Amino acid sequence: MTSRTPGFTRRACVTAILAALPCAHAFAQHDWPVRPIRIVVPAPAGGASDMIARTVAESIRQDTKQTVVVENKPGAGGILAVEAMLGAPRDGYTFVLSPNSLVTENPYSYKFRFDPFKDLAPVAEVASVPLVLIADPRLPVNNIAEMIAYVKAHPGKTSYASYSPGTISHIKGMQFNKAAGLDMVHVGYKGSPPALTDLMGGQVQFMFDGMGTTLPMAKAGKVRPLAVTSAQRSPYLPDVPTLAESGYPDLSQIMGTSVWSTPDVPADIRNRMRNELLKAVTSQTMKSQLAALGMDVGSPTQTSAELDASLRQDNERTGKALRAIDYKP
Repeated sequence: MTSRTPGFTRRACVTAILAALPCAHAFAQHDWPVRPIRIVVPAPAGGASDMIARTVAESIRQDTKQTVVVENKPGAGGILAVEAMLGAPRDGYTFVLSPNSLVTENPYSYKFRFDPFKDLAPVAEVASVPLVLIADPRLPVNNIAEMIAYVKAHPGKTSYASYSPGTISHIKGMQFNKAAGLDMVHVGYKGSPPALTDLMGGQVQFMFDGMGTTLPMAKAGKVRPLAVTSAQRSPYLPDVPTLAESGYPDLSQIMGTSVWSTPDVPADIRNRMRNELLKAVTSQTMKSQLAALGMDVGSPTQTSAELDASLRQDNERTGKALRAIDYKP
């Protein structure tokens, strides 16, 4: 009979366990998801981001037979939502769904305790929406040419609203001022609703607003849409020209909504999540949900690397515009 010492047995067991760990890790990735997935949203329940997240969550649940929880953490420019993800295990079970302003605009208005490009990695863009340049319908303005003529005929007496200083709503007005040689004064608000209220009340004359909040007002005749910032006309306002059609192609820009993970989540899991997101955004349920919000599907053919490069470019463009006016939050 061969005898074995206790030390040899322990060494053999440790060696066997260590040898099995890579296989166990690979097996765990292969089986993703094996427990609930969490999607953190930096917005309150009932908003556009929340509704998109819940539609995505239901699609993933149906496809994977796994629970997907949407957790709302509004406020602080997305900081609370991102820190919830950063504080969770980096195992591919916690993601953030947010408008792209999380990394393209908010870093210039909030003090982030993380790097939006080193600590976050985009997985996929799930939705997009243009801005709409709108006017007080009582003004004798029906198109861009008439708007420019009106502003120039009233020097120093016209203003444009934004739904928040430092955002694309603010910057697009600045860029239009410069491109058209106008002197509109910026008036910043805390959200679209109060800005729209003042526009309809005549306190401000113009605004670059998101399609979702503008669309019902435009259909009711309470605001007058003059142009959209997308490269093509919006199917929701087919009679409204683009800024490019109106002579300002350099002002074309859309706002996206994307899903992020941390960069150290295994690539296999990130790719699986990306595939789930692409299934969700191409479903009829998702398209109908986005249509109700005046939004379109994101860029399903865009790779994560291409999305990251695009977001970095938009971040740099925002910074350049805000530095030009010595913007301070």
